[in-house]
Amino acid sequence: METPTGNNELVIAETQPNISETQPNKRRKKKSVVWEHFTIETVGAGCRRACCKQCKQSFAYSTGSKVAGTSHLKRHIAKGTCLLLRNQEKNQLTPYSAPSKMGGSGGTTDTPKRRYRVSGSAYFSFDLDRCRHEISRMIIMHDYPLHIVEHPGFVAFVQNLQPRFDMVSFNTVQGDCVATYLREKQSLQRLIKGMPGRICLALDLWTSSQTVGYVFITGHFINSDWKLHRKILNVIMEPYPDSDAAFSHAIAACLSDWNMEGKLFSVSVNQPLTEVGVDNLRALLSLKNPLMLNGQLLVGSCLVRTLSSIAQEALSTVHETVKKIRVSVKYVKTSESHEEKFLELKQQLQVPSTKGLALDDQTRWNTTYDMLLAASELKEVFSCLDTSDPDYKEAPSMEDWKQIETLCTYLKLLFDTANLLATTTIPTTNTFFHEAWKIQLELARAATSEDPFISSLTKPMQKKFDKYWKDCCLVLAIAVVMDPRFKMKLVEFSFTKIYGDDAATYIKTVDEGIHELFLEYVALPLPLTPTYIEEATGGTVKPEEPQGGNLVSSNGLGLTDFDVYIMETTSQQSRSELDQYLEESLLPRVNEFDVIGWWKLNNRKYPTLSKMAHDILSIPVSTVGPDSLFDTVSKEMDRYRCSLRPETVEALICAKDWLQTEPVDTSNALVKMEFPI
Repeated sequence: METPTGNNELVIAETQPNISETQPNKRRKKKSVVWEHFTIETVGAGCRRACCKQCKQSFAYSTGSKVAGTSHLKRHIAKGTCLLLRNQEKNQLTPYSAPSKMGGSGGTTDTPKRRYRVSGSAYFSFDLDRCRHEISRMIIMHDYPLHIVEHPGFVAFVQNLQPRFDMVSFNTVQGDCVATYLREKQSLQRLIKGMPGRICLALDLWTSSQTVGYVFITGHFINSDWKLHRKILNVIMEPYPDSDAAFSHAIAACLSDWNMEGKLFSVSVNQPLTEVGVDNLRALLSLKNPLMLNGQLLVGSCLVRTLSSIAQEALSTVHETVKKIRVSVKYVKTSESHEEKFLELKQQLQVPSTKGLALDDQTRWNTTYDMLLAASELKEVFSCLDTSDPDYKEAPSMEDWKQIETLCTYLKLLFDTANLLATTTIPTTNTFFHEAWKIQLELARAATSEDPFISSLTKPMQKKFDKYWKDCCLVLAIAVVMDPRFKMKLVEFSFTKIYGDDAATYIKTVDEGIHELFLEYVALPLPLTPTYIEEATGGTVKPEEPQGGNLVSSNGLGLTDFDVYIMETTSQQSRSELDQYLEESLLPRVNEFDVIGWWKLNNRKYPTLSKMAHDILSIPVSTVGPDSLFDTVSKEMDRYRCSLRPETVEALICAKDWLQTEPVDTSNALVKMEFPI
């Protein structure tokens, strides 16, 4: 047996059968997989070299009794430095298993030996296209700049990981990302094309340092399997984002891009529109989409933006008091000695607290609410701090703490409602009627309070929310009527609380609205499409074309009166479907109730109502994603993305949104090889 040599490499020297060895007493078969790619040649007395079968390059193997080992031969093959082997289209490399447990094998040396065995799996092939696909997915999923493929550190990392991979250029990876976007778009187009109902759009306007805007258009819809989806459909650059036509232009582009003309049900925007803007929007859409309830469901406000605006209003009202609390928290949290002293006082006073104390991020109002809430629980500890310290000039007074507690009471109303959208599941529209009418009622009561501080704090809040309530009350009320746990009963109860003696008028508006909407669904044309006819008849029967454009009887008399009779009797029968639903008993209230699942199960019992539920329950109350629920500043497109082509920006953002719900496939990594340690 050959002895271990440099680099602690173990050489298993068993003679290859087709090679004549000069020493007959050492004729053993060579088991190392390296010898599939090398032959041994004798170049002189006692000197042998290993020659690569592909590129014919030779390497030291043995001189006299000294053997060079095989590590350098493995590197030549496994790491791709053999140019001819590297350029083969379907070159396959032998994977090596990890070394077996080291230990003696009965030899005369005390040096631990490491053995290598061939892995039981098959050869792995290097797939250049797969590598490029994974790089584009990596860039999309993690918002890496496209120029990462030109960063020296990343290039060096990839080349050391897989030397045979030729790094792509900026233009190439940009094309790969767009190609990934287009593949995913085809799948989404099929999903939207197959949806039986309509789609609701949510528009969110982002600003930029270049004074151009980017309109994010998100589609909310329920597919044929009764699953609620939320997908970013377009990111459209608007050169003049402040113009009255900005949103209408973006929506027109979206409808054309996705072939959704006639399928739009509602639009929600993240900022107030001028009367001209609303008129432009409705005028555009009325040409291509039936306006349900005369367009009353078409344009709605964003609940999340409304709540953020109200929270900012409240915080600005008591700005100086909030500033005192922030300074006190900063004094404690920015010094280790101050925090230790604070914890000692807390322990001595035995003050319980449920929230951790932390400084707020003033661009997210929920962090300010958390800071104030945690600080108010520890007000007794703050009052014991040493005010003689020059870094802690003024401690909040008891009146300050009282104001903060009142502020937190009303911020909690807003926080709890916004927090409903911070879940991984997409909440349906009916969820928010109960939250909205509670806020409306509480702020209306507080605005007329005899306490001057409470009234001054809540009047501006109530004014802002009252506008939202008037704009969206009908949509939210109709949505909750589609919840079999509440129906009209919750509308009647809440309106009585809010409007008192005038409640009957508002209740009648909702009742008439849902009945009118129901009749519009009954009257929708339901022609047998060619696809439906072919499926129903096995592809053997085609509908006959009417002669002369009018269907006439054998005696030549038209059947117009009969058609009117059919419409009237059908409408009467369909109206009873709504009345039957409203008259049935309410379902028990359970927390985990799936309202969409209920309508799916009752689709046959209430065919027209289920179509209404299909569209109404997908109306979005928010135009922003879960990561922006508490933002107090508008979203701004970063400088890097603004430097890219608008089409590339749209591809990167949309593709990320579509890929986030997919499982990550790690079966084919950039390098699928095992090397000995």
